[in-house]
Amino acid sequence: MPEEVKAHITGVVFQVLAKPGDKVGAGDPIIVLESMKMEIPVEAPRAGTVTAVKAKEGETVQEGDTVALLE
Repeated sequence: MPEEVKAHITGVVFQVLAKPGDKVGAGDPIIVLESMKMEIPVEAPRAGTVTAVKAKEGETVQEGDTVALLE
C-alpha cells in the first residue's frame, strides 16, 4: 500500500523535484513549497519509489494535502 506524502504547511508548489518512478531516500525533497517568500521542501518520510505526484507547479496546496505517493 503506497504511503501518502503530505504538505506540512499551506503554500504554492514552487518546484516538483521527483517524478513517478524516481527512487528517493529518507529526507530527500520531493517538492518545494513557497510560503511567505520562503521555500520549504516536502521530504520523503522514508526510502522508496515515487508512484505518483499529486501536486503541480503553481498550484496552491493546503496543510495536510497529499502531494505524492511513495511505495
